[in-house]
Amino acid sequence: MNETRLRVLSALADGPVSGPALADELDVSRAAVWKHVEALREAGFEVVSDDGGYALGAMPPLHELAIALHLDAPFAVESHDSIDSTNRRGRELAESGASDVAVVADEQTGGRGRLDRAWSSPSGGVYLSLVVRPDVPMRDAPLFTLAAAVAAARAAREQGVDARIKWPNDVVVPRDGTSYDKLSGILTEMQGEADRIGWLVVGVGTNAEATADELPEGATSVRAETGGVDRRAFAQRLLAEFDALRSDLDSVVPAWRDLALTLGQRVRVETTDGDVVGEAVDVDRPGTLVVRRDDGEAVRVSAGDCEHLRPVE
Repeated sequence: MNETRLRVLSALADGPVSGPALADELDVSRAAVWKHVEALREAGFEVVSDDGGYALGAMPPLHELAIALHLDAPFAVESHDSIDSTNRRGRELAESGASDVAVVADEQTGGRGRLDRAWSSPSGGVYLSLVVRPDVPMRDAPLFTLAAAVAAARAAREQGVDARIKWPNDVVVPRDGTSYDKLSGILTEMQGEADRIGWLVVGVGTNAEATADELPEGATSVRAETGGVDRRAFAQRLLAEFDALRSDLDSVVPAWRDLALTLGQRVRVETTDGDVVGEAVDVDRPGTLVVRRDDGEAVRVSAGDCEHLRPVE
C-alpha cells in the first residue's frame, strides 16, 4: 500500500485543501500531490477541485486505501476487484512470512467453504481473508473462527441486519421456526508445529450487494435484508471487531453465545462417529458444542454438520 497516497487521501477526507497546503503538510512537491490525486481518480476515487482546493467525494468501497482510511485495526489491506480465492492469496502471504494482512475482494472465482464445498462469490460481496500469527496453542485455533463469526455478525447488525450465528461457522438471518438464510460463511486454515500455531488464514465471505432474486435458495444479503449496504463500513467494522476479540480470547465464547441461534434448538449433528441428537445447551472453549441427549447425557461435539430441528420449549 502506498502510505503517502493514504496520507493524501486522509487530508482530502478532512475537507477542501489546496495543492500547496497539501504539499507543505506532506513535505512533498506540488507535482507529487497532483500525481497522487490523479492516481486516486484513476482508482475510482471522486476528487473534486475548485477554488477551495481538492476535496474527497465518493470512494470505491473495497479499495485498499478506502478501507485503510480511518481503520481502527492494525491490518495492512490488499484489495482485488476479482481473485480466485482470498484464502489462497492469504496462504501465499502467510507462507512468505506476512502477518496482520487483510485480503479483500469484490468477487471470487474459486471460493470454497468447509469440506471443500463451493462458495458462490459473485461481484458485489465482501470476501475477506485475515492473515494472523497468534502466539497461542493449537487447541485455541477454533476461537479465531468464532471470533470471525462474531465480528461478521456485529458488522451486519450495525447495518440493520438481524444477524445470528449458527454453529459452527455460519452467520445467518433467522426466519420462522428453525429456518434461516445464510449471510456469511467462514473458513479457517492453519499451519503450526510443536502444539503452537504458525499462522492462521481466517476467511469470511459475505453476501452484500446481491438482491433477493440474484441469490440462491437459502441465502440472503445485507441489501436484501435492509435495502442498502455500505461495504466499506462493513469491512472496517469486521476488521475492528476481529482485532478486539483476538486481543482478548477470553471474551470470544461469551460474545458468541450472545449471538448464537443454535443454542436452545433441538439439533442433529453429523459427526464421524455418528449423529448426535438433542438440545444444544452451550458452547465451551474453544468452540465445542454441548448437546444434551434425551437421556440427559451431555455430549461435546468439536466438529460436524449441525441441523436445527426445532426450538426447545
